[in-house]
Amino acid sequence: MQAKEINRCTWCLKFDQYIEYHDKEWGVPVHDDRIHFEFLILEGAQAGLSWSTILKKREGYRKAFAGFDPEKVARFTTRKLEKILLDPGIVRNRLKVFAARNNALRFLDVQKEFGSFDQYIWSFVNHKPIVNKWKSLKQIPATSKQSDALSQDLSKRGFKFVGSTVMYAHMQACGLINDHLVDCFRYKQVQQVPS
Repeated sequence: MQAKEINRCTWCLKFDQYIEYHDKEWGVPVHDDRIHFEFLILEGAQAGLSWSTILKKREGYRKAFAGFDPEKVARFTTRKLEKILLDPGIVRNRLKVFAARNNALRFLDVQKEFGSFDQYIWSFVNHKPIVNKWKSLKQIPATSKQSDALSQDLSKRGFKFVGSTVMYAHMQACGLINDHLVDCFRYKQVQQVPS
C-alpha cells in the first residue's frame, strides 16, 4: 500500500526549509514577545523581496540582531548598525537595518503601555484567530481591515516597514490569521493550538 500524500499549501514547496517552516511554524498562534519581535524584523526585511530569501538568511538575522532581543537591539549604537550592514548573512539595506533599532525602541514602548506586545497585537483580532476558508492561493488577500488598522496604529507609534501587506504577513505567520488552505493538513492542526 502506498503512503498517503500530504496536502500542503503550494507556496511552501520550493525547498526543504520552506516546507519545515510551513509545517511547524506558519499560522501557529504566537504569544511570545520575542517571536513577535523576530517577525517584525524579518517581515520588515522582506518588504519588496521574497519570504524564501529572508528564510534562508534567518540565522544570519538571529546572530546580527542579538537573538531578536528587543532590549538589546534598542541599545545598538550607530556604529554597531554600520557593522551589521557589512554582514552578508542579512539583507544589507540601510533603511531596514536602522529600522530594526527604531522598531525595538517602539516595541519596548508598546510593552510598557500594554504589558506585552502580544496583548497589543492580538487586540486587533479580538484575541481570537481569524480562520479563513480559502480553497486556492488566488483567494488569499495581501491585506485585511485588521492589518490596515494594525499598520496605521504602528505607523502612528513611529514603527517603520509596517505597511498593511507586511503586517498581514506577520499576522499570518504568528497565527492571528489562519490562511492555510482548507485542504492543507495544517489547516485544522493550527486551530487546535491554544490561542
